[in-house]
Amino acid sequence: MRLLAISDLHLACVENRDALATLADFPADWLILAGDVAERMDLLRLAFAETTRRFAKVLWVPGNHELWSVPESEGGEPLRGEARYRAQVELAQSFGVLTPEDPFPLWTGPGGPCVVAPLFVLYDYSFRPRDVARDQVLTWAQEMRNVCADEMLLDPTPHASREAWCAARLRWTEARLAEIAHDLPTVLINHFPLRHDLIHIPRAPRFTPWCGTTATEDWHRRFNAKVVVSGHLHVRRTDQRDQTRFEEVSLGYPRQWRQTLGLAHYLRDILPG
Repeated sequence: MRLLAISDLHLACVENRDALATLADFPADWLILAGDVAERMDLLRLAFAETTRRFAKVLWVPGNHELWSVPESEGGEPLRGEARYRAQVELAQSFGVLTPEDPFPLWTGPGGPCVVAPLFVLYDYSFRPRDVARDQVLTWAQEMRNVCADEMLLDPTPHASREAWCAARLRWTEARLAEIAHDLPTVLINHFPLRHDLIHIPRAPRFTPWCGTTATEDWHRRFNAKVVVSGHLHVRRTDQRDQTRFEEVSLGYPRQWRQTLGLAHYLRDILPG
């Protein structure tokens, strides 16, 4: 029995869909889907259908790609902002997939007991350099063509801005985490990294403002995290901070992984570790 994780499946890519379709069954294991599974609802539905029949339990957190207001395959006006996220939560729950809106499950398998906490915390541009003002972020990032597509596609409605949505999620999530018994270790799951010093993206060095918030820098200590799981960066790696293991679990676009190895090769062992 293992707790496994992967993110950034990007199922709009046919190679990634084919890899998911040929993935073996893991009937005793739990799977974390740590965001950027797909932009469209039909592909998100495909992911939930394929993974829930292969794993004992599936947990999902949204990435920025899920939140993009893109046309759906069946046409019609795309959902935006909070309404889009809520519709995806309902879709996940219809498959029995646990989301950031559900009670946190307790992992009692090897490496446990641990509270497994799927989170949805956005970014607020605070991962920018100190000498770059908030109103200069786009200009600064554009100098190296690193502006995130969220600026065009991630609508925060009904929140006034992406920062405001992030602030609301921070308040709500922090209150929920504070309710966990202090003697129970946790596994924290968020699409975006919780710490700025874990961002290693030399191909896009000015992409950092869209990668998280400094408000979560100490959450691994405050909430007794044994492991923190994230994606978003497309840079698979393991880091250690204090007594916590940080796992970046991205698959990425087809050019960023070897199809000959198969998808199972990229499932990261979170617990027992």
